[in-house]
Amino acid sequence: MKPTTIRKFHRTIAPIFFLPLFATALTGVIYRVGRAWFNLPHQDWLMIIHQGEFLGKPLVPVYVLLMGVGLLGLIVTGGMMTKQLWGRPAKQTDRRWHRIVGAIALLPLILSATTGIIYRLARTWFGLDYDQVGIFLSIHEGRYFGTILHPIYVLLVGVGLIILLITGIRMTGIVRQRRRST
Repeated sequence: MKPTTIRKFHRTIAPIFFLPLFATALTGVIYRVGRAWFNLPHQDWLMIIHQGEFLGKPLVPVYVLLMGVGLLGLIVTGGMMTKQLWGRPAKQTDRRWHRIVGAIALLPLILSATTGIIYRLARTWFGLDYDQVGIFLSIHEGRYFGTILHPIYVLLVGVGLIILLITGIRMTGIVRQRRRST
């Protein structure tokens, strides 16, 4: 694929996924960090937003699949662009942050997206119980890091995705920055 085709595709799909991915990342972080650090009780509304339950129970796996595949698509096309542009200086601050955070968050985001998709589809479409597929939710949440590091992992991955979304949407030109007059 040509670099311009990849960039156009990335810039076309990114705004479509901006709000749902932003809401998913934010609610996931609030839920996990709130429960771990602030002893917040289970908040159904956070999981309703995180998993797209507001669309109705039958659409939850579809929503999770679309968000996960959309995120993976952005990761793949972003990675392809980074590979092509490696070594070229990023003149914009947003682009520089987007590249740095993207490189750091690449593997955790891939892991989180794929395991989240597998867990939700296995539970909903294939009727598997938690004992059979709970390992995927554990990986999705980073529980393998233990009680102390688990919420830190969720925080870092979630904030990384939010930074990527904000810097990315600003680079599209959809959201214009105001210039201060001095």
